[in-house]
Amino acid sequence: MSRRGAAVTLCFLLRDTPAGTEVLLGMKRTGFGKGKIVGIGGHVEPGETDQEAVIREVFEETGVSVLPEDLVDAGAVRFVFPARPEWNMETSLFTAWTWQGEPAESDEIVPEWFPARRLPADRMWQDADHWLPVVLEGGQVNVVVTMHTDNESVASSESLLP
Repeated sequence: MSRRGAAVTLCFLLRDTPAGTEVLLGMKRTGFGKGKIVGIGGHVEPGETDQEAVIREVFEETGVSVLPEDLVDAGAVRFVFPARPEWNMETSLFTAWTWQGEPAESDEIVPEWFPARRLPADRMWQDADHWLPVVLEGGQVNVVVTMHTDNESVASSESLLP
């Protein structure tokens, strides 16, 4: 997938509990998406690979250390904002079942565990329902999400996978 927007990464830490699988998400405290529940991650810095970026971002936002060999490639989502093209993003997705440390609050994120089958969709970007359940079930996605001019609701969601 060629880059047609900012290079971004997200990592979804997963754990088994007696009640079922849980995923670590976080309430965004600053910047883009402030106030929303989001995946852990952020921008890829110049010279970084997507894996290096997601490892750095997870540590910066939650204090949790993930090793490259623990990352599972979950695909990609291209976000298109026709009304705000500067917001367009090429997002690489990862999951991980193994890491070191306990998630802690940072300046950017208030981390919280959620049941993977009952995501807080009303507090998330509206696109999450279009691709996140597949990722959390261990699948891969390659999706283009185009947002409406309100930059909130989804105009279309198209899978590029066969």
